[in-house]
Amino acid sequence: MRRQLAKSSYVSAERGGRQGSLSDSLTCVSTPSLASLPIRRLTLRDLAACADLSEDRGWPREEHKWGFLLTAGKGYGIDDPDGGLVSACVVTEYGPQEHPALAAIGMVLVAERHARQGVGRRLMRQVVSAMGATPLTLHATPYGRPLYEELGFKVIGRAEMVSGRFTPGGPEPKVATRAATAEDLSAILRLDEQAFGTDRTHIITRLPAFADQLRVAEERGRIVGYAAAWPNMETHVVGPLIARDTSVAQALIASLAAHTDRPLRTDIDVRHEELLTWVKERGLAPVAFNSVMAYGITELPGDWSRRFAPVTVAAG
Repeated sequence: MRRQLAKSSYVSAERGGRQGSLSDSLTCVSTPSLASLPIRRLTLRDLAACADLSEDRGWPREEHKWGFLLTAGKGYGIDDPDGGLVSACVVTEYGPQEHPALAAIGMVLVAERHARQGVGRRLMRQVVSAMGATPLTLHATPYGRPLYEELGFKVIGRAEMVSGRFTPGGPEPKVATRAATAEDLSAILRLDEQAFGTDRTHIITRLPAFADQLRVAEERGRIVGYAAAWPNMETHVVGPLIARDTSVAQALIASLAAHTDRPLRTDIDVRHEELLTWVKERGLAPVAFNSVMAYGITELPGDWSRRFAPVTVAAG
């Protein structure tokens, strides 16, 4: 199925080339219909175009996040004959490369001038088809949820985005935290796989370069949690946040906040009510809710009780 998507893109591109040659010989040049524009793989060379597309829809440009997703995952997009991108999305696969155990879809965007013309639906159908039997997940806004439900995705949970300046106060968790070192990587990978349910080595090994902070929580010399804080516009996004329990998650957030002068932002699984209450008491205000959706599975693999926040909702 993966080859089928690439093949269909090349076939469409070849057809577009022949149409272009013919139109050059005509007095009137017609603009290709959106349905005939090929879907292709995006690369880091498309970073500026992806950021432009985000900005076109009123999102921050988020070039740092786009760069991370385009290298850790696979981007797909449709070129606009007039320049830029008509639409784009990113798929991040987890588990064995030959047979991924899970794939997350994110950054699904359609340029404002091409909105409500079925472009996003067409791109999503192609991506879902290309992933074959691989289970899929995504975080949907209320605006995007109807499209995903139409494609067969089901709501399996919710996440709440909170943001603000963290203010220490009240009893703090007595859990030791410190900056992660290279020697911690194997322990972090084991902990992450237990919580996430599948291997994410290609994500975790990119965190030291992507994030401004990567910290671990320790108990009796054993790592019981880890978290990163990466720059996104004027904030630091906390994610991933993997911890043995709520007290460990609290300690990690507090330690990340103590080492930055930026506001924090994160997306917390709503089942972690105690953590959500705690961060709101310390200055992080509710921003929005996203629906966690899945295709091909009824619940995400791993241990949700140790999975507090994703790297980014675009990558699960």
